[in-house]
Amino acid sequence: MTCCLNPACHNPPHPDGVKFCSSCGVPLIVLRNRYRPMKTLGGGGFGKTYLAEDVDKLNEHCVIKQFAPQVQGTASLNKATELFEQEAKRLQQLGKHPQIPTLLAYFNEDNRLYLVQEFMAGQNLFKELQQQGIFNEQKVRELLLDLLDILQTVHQQQVIHRDIKPENIIRHSDGKLVLIDFGASKQLTATVMTNPGTAIGSFGYAPLEQMQGGEAYPVSDLYSVGATCFHLLSGIHPWELWKRQGYGWVANWRQHLPQPVSQELGRILDKLLHEEHQQRYHSATEVLQALNSSPSLPVPPTQPVIVKPVSPPPSPVPPTQPAIVKPSSPPPSTRISSSQPIPAPTPPPKHLNKQALWGFIILCGGLTGFWFWQSSLSGYKDSPLPTQTLEATPKLSNSPQPSFTPVSISDIAPVKTLQGHSDVVFSVAISPDGKTFASGSKDKTIKLWNLTTGEQIRNLAGHSGGVGPVAISPDGKTLASGSGDKTIKLWNLATGQQIRTLTGHSSEVNSLAISPDGKTLASGSSDTTIKLWNLATGQQIRTLTGHSERVLSVAISPDGKTLASGSRNTTIKLWNLTTGQELRSLTGDSWAYSLVISPDGKTLVSGHFDSNTITLWNLETGEKIHTLKGHSNLVLSVAISPDGKTLASGSGDDTIKLWNMATGEQIRTLKGHSHLVNSVAFSPDGKNLVSGSFDNTMKIWRLE
Repeated sequence: MTCCLNPACHNPPHPDGVKFCSSCGVPLIVLRNRYRPMKTLGGGGFGKTYLAEDVDKLNEHCVIKQFAPQVQGTASLNKATELFEQEAKRLQQLGKHPQIPTLLAYFNEDNRLYLVQEFMAGQNLFKELQQQGIFNEQKVRELLLDLLDILQTVHQQQVIHRDIKPENIIRHSDGKLVLIDFGASKQLTATVMTNPGTAIGSFGYAPLEQMQGGEAYPVSDLYSVGATCFHLLSGIHPWELWKRQGYGWVANWRQHLPQPVSQELGRILDKLLHEEHQQRYHSATEVLQALNSSPSLPVPPTQPVIVKPVSPPPSPVPPTQPAIVKPSSPPPSTRISSSQPIPAPTPPPKHLNKQALWGFIILCGGLTGFWFWQSSLSGYKDSPLPTQTLEATPKLSNSPQPSFTPVSISDIAPVKTLQGHSDVVFSVAISPDGKTFASGSKDKTIKLWNLTTGEQIRNLAGHSGGVGPVAISPDGKTLASGSGDKTIKLWNLATGQQIRTLTGHSSEVNSLAISPDGKTLASGSSDTTIKLWNLATGQQIRTLTGHSERVLSVAISPDGKTLASGSRNTTIKLWNLTTGQELRSLTGDSWAYSLVISPDGKTLVSGHFDSNTITLWNLETGEKIHTLKGHSNLVLSVAISPDGKTLASGSGDDTIKLWNMATGEQIRTLKGHSHLVNSVAFSPDGKNLVSGSFDNTMKIWRLE
């Protein structure tokens, strides 16, 4: 049998003697007249993996990894190519090891790169968990002894894997474990540091140092081993706890186990999972010594607990080829797979939340395109993963506002759920006439929708990175979009035609705001600057500097005089929009991930990523008015109704909350999304609310 190697084809197998694919018509080939592809094992946007046979070795099975990216953007393509080649180099470096696939060949044919490696028969531990249920202590001890022995060799060869998780560990037909997917691995120096803003690893399994600054050490692999053990003991994906508690979950992991473990194993896992890498075991050898000095205790017989574990979360952005995986959102009903529901966690200490936030920001940073390779080339088959994020702040129309009826406290359910994006929806913005809204997504597109019917009007494509913020001008003629590709694009809202591209930022664009007169566009970026642009000509007016960290959010007052900006620290800055002069700094409790200013220009509202709170400020004096608490996870977006009476907030707890602006009282919680709510926006008449989410959908809520 031979299957087609066209990456755009569904690769049907064909009997010997057939020369052309019955599906796409492409000639069927044997690579190098030696490696015959038999069937596809999975793939994604950067290539596919095939089961093959080596005709020069009596048709012995092998695995072909094909690198055939279908992307735009030189930087992303170069990074993907580097990671693909990197896997070949690491496999060659590790040589012949019975528990690591051997590199058989690496070559270019028909302008595509191919890697051929030894086929390891068996199934990965995630599949084993699904089929056989959670592991008991003895099984985890056996796993540690086997896996750590492999890691000793890997680290001795000066290699750090950087993506250890159940999907990348195969139980071979002889019962021994095999470690696969070295696409994210790195040559060991004193410290391995990726490019700033690039995090490589899988959410939930990757330690703080990898997610926060791209650093990796041999002990980073040990953390991933600990997280893997927890997943197998509990049936709960670490991502499910991480997105609620950040790295705070490592302090109370025991409470999520259906069956307790011995004190000896518990102490070992505590040290493997320590948040600070300096406090972990120093080497795989040291962990093995601890295991051998604490003999396994007999495990009381129990009924096996069969757990359908959640699909691994999205691995962020395009992190890396084999060793990297984007966490994918688990289905609503099975996001936490356990015999008992997980209790609502107590918010972790601030330092944990901030670190979790940084990891999440990087996660979101996946918009830049550096998580792509993980899902497309990871392992022999694709596996679902988590993701990264670009800040998305909803923008209110600045057109004159009529009076409105306050939101009712009767039950509210979404009237429409809109699907169409193939990835995370980061932002939504509604046109001043209330007829159209735009959505920006990690899938690199902007979609325009009819707010009344929910029908898609058109699709705007042009960015080479994920689309974060979108904003619509007060006259309803121009749509602005910011992206992980470091650019801003302006579009004709009526025709969908691209007007121009604004370049100048040296990192992803996290937030956009347009002045009430429609003349000035403000953009906040991870390059720590805010840029002001002439919306009509696209010319840069000035650059505002003063933040020491990424600028995550910007908002402009209704009178057009004041610009507010929030950064990846506890500071919010107020600026004179005309002169660019800094007016005042407001010190909050944590990072201001989203900002909005009330229609009367008196109140600034900030949503905080790591403290799960919302702060209301007196815009003139800078004094705090209220601190609103109620969300159990980070606050990703805030919006104020056109009459200024109601505040909406979207959160990492998958809900939207409505608040009374005057009193700070919580009015209602809107439930319906199955994942983080990234953006919320009120319609100009105040009767509808639109939300965008990590679950790839938008929802329209009727508020009257």
